[in-house]
Amino acid sequence: MSPTPEPTQEPNILGKIASVVGLLGAALFFTGWIYRWSYFYFFQLEITTLDLPAQSFFIVPLQVFLGDGWAILKTVVALVFSAVAIHITLWLIQSIGNAIAEKIERFRSPIIVPMKKRQQSWISRQLKSLTEFSYTEFNSIKFLRSLLDEIVIVFWILIILYWLARWQGTADARRDAGSNSTLPVVTLVAPENRLALGRKFDQEFKSPTGKGYHFIGDKGLFNDLAPRLRTNTADSKDPIVWRLLMERGGWIYLFPALPPNANPNDRPPVIAIQESQLGEQLMILSHDVSKKRSP
Repeated sequence: MSPTPEPTQEPNILGKIASVVGLLGAALFFTGWIYRWSYFYFFQLEITTLDLPAQSFFIVPLQVFLGDGWAILKTVVALVFSAVAIHITLWLIQSIGNAIAEKIERFRSPIIVPMKKRQQSWISRQLKSLTEFSYTEFNSIKFLRSLLDEIVIVFWILIILYWLARWQGTADARRDAGSNSTLPVVTLVAPENRLALGRKFDQEFKSPTGKGYHFIGDKGLFNDLAPRLRTNTADSKDPIVWRLLMERGGWIYLFPALPPNANPNDRPPVIAIQESQLGEQLMILSHDVSKKRSP
């Protein structure tokens, strides 16, 4: 009677696909979180306080990897660099392991030969067994080696994703804070008693004095910002254009855009205004500032 052939192991395709999707989702979320963190950090906002939807973090990486030609080029270079770095790191680990194994072999060779020449006692047999022990034959050691290889791969991938997301997030924030911003120009209209910092329509050239309000903090920030509440594009050296950063959690975040000649380290001040629940606020958004009409 012929022996029953052992069943062939079929590849678990669905399991591998699920693993790849899980790893890809984790990488996308990590990239999106770092991008958002670096973007809002430029405006001195903490991402954990903004209550952003979790699903948005999976879409943001498209901007990191495929935002423009420069982003695509950086992605390709990063992939090549990560592959080379992983290969070199694994090679170094293997070389160090082989060097250690070679030193152990040289250490135990002088011990094994004398033991074979004389009658072996129980202690000598145990010592011989210890010297002839090969840790590489155990599955646990092989598992640890495989785990180390995976840690190296994940480490380099996370490093590359971190720097790609941080560079792109900072670059996009600096662009949106300047004259080439993709954020909308904003006009916020609210009752006088609902807006602590603003100008009246019939006194638009008069800066607010803060009368009737108390303050905590640096009064100089208020004094510096009060004259800049109007959108002013007449001064080409220091044009003032107010833009909407975001609306989230019942708050409206506004900031005056930086001038074209701003230093790379400059940051715009951000004003957080609580949204009204009574409907007396009006916010106008536009892709560009208003144009002067001819009479």
